[in-house]
Amino acid sequence: MGYKADRTAEDIKRELSVLIGELKDPRVGEAMLTVVRTEVAHDLSFCKVYISSLKGIEAAKAACKVLEGSAKGHIRGQLSKVLDIRKTPEIRFIPDDSVERSIEMFRKLEQADKKADE
Repeated sequence: MGYKADRTAEDIKRELSVLIGELKDPRVGEAMLTVVRTEVAHDLSFCKVYISSLKGIEAAKAACKVLEGSAKGHIRGQLSKVLDIRKTPEIRFIPDDSVERSIEMFRKLEQADKKADE
């Protein structure tokens, strides 16, 4: 990716984190979502947004369905107001389990550390 696409991806990630947190849909709010990463096409026409949930991959999948459905237009409209770009990219929300895996790995490391101390 080029510099402009990287910068735009980071801007979208930052703004989406705020916008998703402000959504009033309980299916999104209860899932405790995190925007893990964003990938923007070189021509800035398309953006993949990877979403993870502290409640697991199933909660992330359910939230992504909501974000892909009724909230997508609202989010894209808000992004166009905030970002200083000519055309707001088409957004696709993809569930990601990296936060869940990180928590699991941290727990395993803690258990190994406790066993080493014994």
